[in-house]
Amino acid sequence: MNKTRVLVVDDAVVVRRVVSHVLSNDPALEVAGTAINGRIALAKLPQLQPDLVTLDLEMPEMDGLETLRALRRDHPRLPVIMLSRFTERGATTTHKAMTLGASDYVTLPYGAENINDAIQRIREQLIPKIKMLTRSTHSADANRAATNSQPASIAEYRLPFPHAQRRVDIVAIGVSTGGPDALAKILPALPAEFPVPIVIVQHMPPDFTFRLAAQLRSKSKIQVSEGMANDLIFPGHAMLAPGGHHMSVVRGPQGIRLQMSDSPAENYCRPSVDVLFRSVAEAYGAGTLAVVLTGLGRDGLRGCEQIRAAGGQIIVQDQASSVVWGMPGAVAGAGLADQIVPLNDLSDEITRRVRYSRTETARLN
Repeated sequence: MNKTRVLVVDDAVVVRRVVSHVLSNDPALEVAGTAINGRIALAKLPQLQPDLVTLDLEMPEMDGLETLRALRRDHPRLPVIMLSRFTERGATTTHKAMTLGASDYVTLPYGAENINDAIQRIREQLIPKIKMLTRSTHSADANRAATNSQPASIAEYRLPFPHAQRRVDIVAIGVSTGGPDALAKILPALPAEFPVPIVIVQHMPPDFTFRLAAQLRSKSKIQVSEGMANDLIFPGHAMLAPGGHHMSVVRGPQGIRLQMSDSPAENYCRPSVDVLFRSVAEAYGAGTLAVVLTGLGRDGLRGCEQIRAAGGQIIVQDQASSVVWGMPGAVAGAGLADQIVPLNDLSDEITRRVRYSRTETARLN
């Protein structure tokens, strides 16, 4: 079995040694090389050809954010896990890295006295994330090869836009790896008078979702906020599930409200797209438009099955524009997607379906 090759980038020699030592002791992993800053790491990439990069944030000459920007230009699908020490500045910068296309992050304890804690964090958090990201990447490469050899397999999912369709009353979005960048392209492009509410699950931990909502709100014509329990949902308002909590919608006498839950993770995720999609299918039925964007894993697939059973519509981001074509690829592969759409066209497609369905409903009535 080929081992997963990891490039470890960190200016601290202790961190490089500890990370390299722990990774090398896993039989499925191999440390392809190390680098003390981003400039050296970028120079080593063509030669080492790693399957994944671990990237520190604060480094001399070329820090983590600069490195990530440059890396994403030439290697858009190479998984990158940010490793930051637990500081307030580290938390803020890690959030910025996630918006620039980092695949995931792991926070290491600060200080040499916490070496044992760091080793445990690497074993329990970093290694599983490396394996998940590289497994998805290898699957995506296989899927891409199959797609290139059989172009009709994707074309069959590009269903023609129906002449008449059910009215769209809510847009539900599920997204994970690469999501902040995808949402930053979609939400700001929606019109101010967007006529239905939007509910979103982005796989992120607590605090990060609040920062992401604020960032999206500052760029968008519609209102964007992190959801809270018992919030009523309104047209033209996007509500983002708070990290660490499942979010669902429930219909009541005064309207449709958000519910939050600390129930166990689904698909290793909390918030989970499946939880949200199931509730939307129950509350809105055929009036649901589900959108599945870039992301690792299969979260959202079961929820899409229920949305399809209820008569709702489903569109997914295409493989070429996805950082990881796990979540949207699973939905497309199951034959549930009405359409597969490039990221740059998604806001127009969402708006078109929402507006068309409402004008058609008015015309037919």
